[in-house]
Amino acid sequence: MFLLYSSSSATLKFSVLALLFYGGCKVTVAKNAMFPALIVFGDSIADSGNNNYLSTIVKCDFPPYGRDFQKGKPTGRFCNGKVPSDFSAEFYGIKELLPPYLDPNLQLQDLLTGVTFASGGAGYDPLTANVVSVLSLSDQLELFKKYKEKIKSALGDEQTVTFLSKALFFICCGSDDIANTYFSTPLRSAHYDIDSYTDLAVNCASQFFQELYGLGARRVLVGGLPPIGCVPSQRTLGGGLTRGCANKSNYAAFLYNSKLSAQMDSLKNSLPGFRIVYADVYKPLLSIIQNAKQYGFEEVNKGCCGTGNIEVSILCNHLSDGQTCTDVSKFVFWDSYHPSEKAYKILTTMILNQHTKELL
Repeated sequence: MFLLYSSSSATLKFSVLALLFYGGCKVTVAKNAMFPALIVFGDSIADSGNNNYLSTIVKCDFPPYGRDFQKGKPTGRFCNGKVPSDFSAEFYGIKELLPPYLDPNLQLQDLLTGVTFASGGAGYDPLTANVVSVLSLSDQLELFKKYKEKIKSALGDEQTVTFLSKALFFICCGSDDIANTYFSTPLRSAHYDIDSYTDLAVNCASQFFQELYGLGARRVLVGGLPPIGCVPSQRTLGGGLTRGCANKSNYAAFLYNSKLSAQMDSLKNSLPGFRIVYADVYKPLLSIIQNAKQYGFEEVNKGCCGTGNIEVSILCNHLSDGQTCTDVSKFVFWDSYHPSEKAYKILTTMILNQHTKELL
């Protein structure tokens, strides 16, 4: 049992939906967990290996990624260890690790307790994923439809509706829209100012949420953007000689978050039974960065991998070993873009403790 959140009311936990015999195998749908399953969409923050099965340069299925994961194995998680999708599944007592949907070795039991469809490099803006040949949110929804049919074959139509209405959906997306598509290329900035681009991204997000609702999701936790200008790569690219936080990127994230939160409130009021909850990621991560010692960190300006200034994905590789840190527990960031396992665990726990009651 991995449940960290506690409640005096036993009714807050989702008891066993059914004990099924499927293909001659006994399958338990849910065991004393708060939610029967965790289903995740988004980008590299929540990708546990889907990009391993894609023809893209946005990969991390090689060392030193995963060096602190089980047996030091790189799995396609953009981290030295676990990522938020794993910590969320563990937090709610569902399972220890959340597998990628594209893993060909998944069993029915894996599907019934949840998977991640997230793909590193994706964004709400469809152009973001297309540029780097990863799964767009539309692609992820198409895979979810196939997943839903597999669940139906095991539970039947009526139980599938119940199952999806009780499952927790987690969405972590949008950082790549700002950091990559808007500020690192002219693909959008040549045609949109930051105000109009954040409008576009939030409109795309809203459409995705509505489609997800139409497919049966009723409990949805959506992470806002972090202070993207304070991640090491953005400090290097936009923080000047002192590598301070890139103010333009942080302003874009702040503006995006305010619009996203307002749009989600509107959807909550217009779609019956839709518990869609905005989770502020900006302030908690900024607090960790600004008060590092309080959280047990020493380094906030660079990542552990290589120089820590620019290495991410294929640039963070075995050739970086000579410069890669030996004690990642001191680092808020693993590479130049993604937090370390330790930082992820602290951040995820803070957010879920704050918002769980709104989702029940």
